Amino acid sequence: MDETANLKLPFILPSQAQKHVTLNESLSMLDSIVQLSVIDRDFTDAPAEPAEGDRYIVPAGASGAWDRRDGQVAAFQDGAWSYFQPRPGWQAWVADEGRFVVWDGSAWNSSNAELQNVPLLGVGTEADNENVFSAKLNKTLWAAKHVGEGGDGHLRYTMNKEASGNILSLLMQSNWSGRAELGLIGSDDLSFKVSPDGNTWHEAIRVDRATGVVSEPALPRFQGIHRP
Repeated sequence: MDETANLKLPFILPSQAQKHVTLNESLSMLDSIVQLSVIDRDFTDAPAEPAEGDRYIVPAGASGAWDRRDGQVAAFQDGAWSYFQPRPGWQAWVADEGRFVVWDGSAWNSSNAELQNVPLLGVGTEADNENVFSAKLNKTLWAAKHVGEGGDGHLRYTMNKEASGNILSLLMQSNWSGRAELGLIGSDDLSFKVSPDGNTWHEAIRVDRATGVVSEPALPRFQGIHRP
């Protein structure tokens, strides 16, 4: 064998002259495909004035200098284009899209890699140690997976607290100040509270978990009948 099995890097052979040429070729290849990040994957022809080290994914149907290089990684090195045929599982960061893509053997597709045990996740904003998942957006959608898609057509959103005395609630705020709270607030009875300022709270409705009886703790009660 005169090259490596996966990246196809040329070996330096014992009897080879000018061994530095082979070594430099291997280093150039590594510089092009390790930690792969490309500028774009939509250009149908090579850029007119690429910079040294620029890398692109060649799209299907490209012409000019990239003709018949569909799917390959094009890297501009030493004033010329070098091409690398990806192998299944190669992953690349596409800078203009802000996403990873993976070569499946025939095409570059958006990465479907799993995210597990992520300590912080921010969507449109930054998460922190208090709000480890944070999202800043205008609309969200949760939809049941249909039977035809392999689901059961149901959608249930589950939340859990450790013990009865803990809080499990949906807190609604106005300008970052609490105005309403719904949930199991310090007990296992369903409670709905409101506040004028985020500090003082009034329990408007409580549903007893054992009986289902609804009470209105804030409703004024008659203190007796006073006759003149």
